[in-house]
Formats: sequence, C-alpha cells, structure tokens
Amino acid sequence: MVRAGLTTDRVVAAAADLADSIGFGKVTISALARGFGVKDASLYSHVKNLQDLRTRVALLAAGEFIDRIEAAVAGRAGRDALIAFADAYRSFALECPGRYEATRMRVDPAVVAAAPAYHRTVETTSSMLRAYGLTEPDLTDAVRLLRSTFHGFTALEADGGFGAPRAVQTSWERAVEALHFLLANWPSATGGTGRGE
Repeated sequence: MVRAGLTTDRVVAAAADLADSIGFGKVTISALARGFGVKDASLYSHVKNLQDLRTRVALLAAGEFIDRIEAAVAGRAGRDALIAFADAYRSFALECPGRYEATRMRVDPAVVAAAPAYHRTVETTSSMLRAYGLTEPDLTDAVRLLRSTFHGFTALEADGGFGAPRAVQTSWERAVEALHFLLANWPSATGGTGRGE
C-alpha cells in the first residue's frame, strides 16, 4: 500500500534536498525511503527506478536553475546581464550543490527535447550573448567558455581550492569583468573582432 501523502513531486523534491545534503551521486531509493520512513517498494509507485529518480531530479534542478538565472537577468543586457547571470549561476552552484550536480547529468536526448527548462536555458544564454553581437559559430564557442569558467571557478571554490589570501569574491568579480571584455572584443571565427555593449 502506498504511504498516504506521498506523491511523485514530493519524492523528487525530497531526493533533490537529499542530494544537496549528501551529494547527488549518493542518492539511492533506499536512502530516500528511509527519509520518508517507508519501505523501498513504496517509492516504486512514484518512480520507476533509480535512473528515473535521478532524471526527474535533474529536470527539477534544471528548472530551478534557469528560474534563478532568468529572474536575475530580466531587463538587463550586456555587462549587467553577464554579471547577473554569472552571480546567479555561482549562487545556485554553491547553495544547492546536489541540485547543481544533477544539472550536469547526461539526460536522454528525447527527454531533453521535451523539457522546457533546457530550452529556456539555451534561449536565455543565447539572448545574453547575442547582445554582444555574437552569432554562430562564435555563439557556441562563447557558451562553452562561460560554462567552463563558471563551472571551474565554482567547483574549485566549493572544494576550498583557493588558498591565496586574496578574497575569492574579488577574483570572481575580476573574472567576470575579464569575460565581459573578451565577449565585447570577441575574435570572430570568420575574421575580425566582434563588438558588443
């Protein structure tokens, strides 16, 4: 018999919270069931298996991630949008480590294609970069640069990897300013230099 009050949404939200506490890779059906005080079998009425659970957490996290970024960049463009985007990215990664890890999970392309959160992420990121005058293939290169920089910095920060006495916040702000300068002076793949706001 299914435990009263359990729903798929509650199970997935609890799994996301658990991921933030112990790490996304350590979330299991058994650990989640213990948190609800039920047998593992009770959860299989709401998720098919561990892979299904993790995929659902990834979708939830992707939606929460882009919600935060969209709210931050709304009404902004150029440098202001980049700073807001970067700060929202960093705060989510540091405050919600398990959810952030889930956003990096490889999800079935068919699931991605049907998930609004992924489309919103692409559109929001592309819109911000188009304000710098970037088009393909430069747009893809710029997205990869931003993602690599933001992820690398926040991963090192979360692991306590910055030991120098200089304030981490100052280094973050300088890094984002450097990205703005680079985006505004982007060397076009077809020759010349891009110019943005």
